Amino acid sequence: MEKKYDVIAMGELLIDFPMNGQSEQGNNLFEACPGGAPCNVLALLNKMGKKTAFVGKVGRDQFGTLLKNTIAEAGIDASHLMMDEKVNTTLAFVHTFPDGDREFSFYRNPGADMMLAEEEVDPEFIKDARIFHFGTLSMTHDGVRAATKKAVEAAKEGGCLISFDPNLRPPLWSTLELAKEQMEYGFSKCDILKISDNEIQFVSGREDYDEGIAYLQEKYQIPLILLTMGRDGSRAYYKGMRVERPGFSVKTIETTGAGDTFGGSSLNYILEHEFDNLTEEQLGELLTFANAAAAIVTTKKGAIKAMPAHEEVMDLIRQYE
Repeated sequence: MEKKYDVIAMGELLIDFPMNGQSEQGNNLFEACPGGAPCNVLALLNKMGKKTAFVGKVGRDQFGTLLKNTIAEAGIDASHLMMDEKVNTTLAFVHTFPDGDREFSFYRNPGADMMLAEEEVDPEFIKDARIFHFGTLSMTHDGVRAATKKAVEAAKEGGCLISFDPNLRPPLWSTLELAKEQMEYGFSKCDILKISDNEIQFVSGREDYDEGIAYLQEKYQIPLILLTMGRDGSRAYYKGMRVERPGFSVKTIETTGAGDTFGGSSLNYILEHEFDNLTEEQLGELLTFANAAAAIVTTKKGAIKAMPAHEEVMDLIRQYE
């Protein structure tokens, strides 16, 4: 059956405010960068020529309008982006450390992305994707959690591949137990899992990454697990294979969106190959491309508008050959 979309993603769409220098008066300057993990993933896919759509909610305010226009400009179908009349768009202020790592201050109590309701999710629309992608930030509160689960069930019913990125942000959860519980829901539903080094340790309770992945594989039978390890590169675990590729050394400004760029690149590769028959060589190609794309994004501010083109990624890879 022909599907209309390559990937439909659901979740948070917000403004990231990374610091960008100081004013003449010595005040910190923040740059309004459109972001939110699911749309970052879609922005990369659109750069690679794929057809995508987003399901979520922003406020009917200047930031919500900016976000709607931004994703439409990026080529992402925004027909299922709702606008909340009462609750403002979610904001995240990003404090960057000297090594490029960061911490977030969220303005989301509530934020419009949390207000998406179950009845606003159209199951038939969701089924029209080859891959459905989601994370846990649309599962922090009851209403939006019900909406997310409705979408996941529709995607399953429609024969979509399910892609999941836990994207753990501890400040947004009432308890870490609840975060873990919702991550486990995602593990139980997904075909493709993108998980970071600190997330695998959090959820498995094991320091060693391979042991943590083995625990997940045994418990949830996830066909493909992609582990990101920051500048150390990434690993793929698939049908008994474990493939690792190193990261790329670049002049990192900030790491916002790097994991999403990796995730989007991985989904792009999967769309172009046979998911049930990936070879060790193909997994290596997937990781190398995704590592390079993620590295490029860390050299720029923000994510949605910083996504690299295919040729830009290939240029970086060629420099290392």
